[in-house]
Amino acid sequence: MFFSQLESLTDSELKQLRLLREFIKERNNVCVAYSGGVDSSLVATIAREQLGSKAFAVTGVSSSLAPYLLKQARLQAAWIGIRHEECQTNEINEPNYFKNPQNRCFACKQELHKHLKEISKRSHNAQVLDGVNYDDLNDFRPGINASNQAGVISPLAELKIDKKSIRSISKSLGLPWWDKPAQPCLASRIPFGEEISSTRLEKIALAEEWIVNQGFSKVRVRSQGLSARIELPANEIDIFLKSIERNKLIKYFLFLGFHSISIDLEGLISGKLTRDIKKT
Repeated sequence: MFFSQLESLTDSELKQLRLLREFIKERNNVCVAYSGGVDSSLVATIAREQLGSKAFAVTGVSSSLAPYLLKQARLQAAWIGIRHEECQTNEINEPNYFKNPQNRCFACKQELHKHLKEISKRSHNAQVLDGVNYDDLNDFRPGINASNQAGVISPLAELKIDKKSIRSISKSLGLPWWDKPAQPCLASRIPFGEEISSTRLEKIALAEEWIVNQGFSKVRVRSQGLSARIELPANEIDIFLKSIERNKLIKYFLFLGFHSISIDLEGLISGKLTRDIKKT
């Protein structure tokens, strides 16, 4: 199975695509840590293309992954044609996760890769690949350390492929989700130091899904205590306020258990909760 190039790419992006294909083809068999995001989906696509049945994808399922995003991941895997497995992870039971310290992501990835290690062993010691990209290396990402310790390989990061190139390459290959908004784990909506629970994560997931269903795909609902703070791209805030049925939003959010609802006038900024933390 070969994914034909449908749109033109820059010389640099063409080289990146060629190197990515060669990089993955050199592996005998691979297990892709697959969230359904645009990054891991590109890795899964090229793995399926280059290795066929010797490539498979695994999604860690827990309360930190919104149910509607899991459905999307399943549909995308079926579209790619890659074998897709799911494993239940239990990071919510780990104090280093649910107490929500600044390195929370380390505990989460450590739990995921514990399961992937066992799954890959059963599949002839498949090499685990993930979707960490070159931009991620310059962000506060404690989970990358856990992945490195587990022996995971990050093709996109190693080949210096950034988010912009990933979207361009995905679009050129005809992947329908090439412009899918980034969707960090739901725990990232809760300020460090405030405890995480499955109930709290479920409430955030339902709140965000409600807004997505109103036509606003790029959204975060920050949960601070019993308050919900809605973040949308700055250029969509006025549109949202004019088009949304405010009473329905308030009624639904109160039903979910929030006591107050606000709009962040600064707008949606990726990594807002970690921007004051120095990378270590």
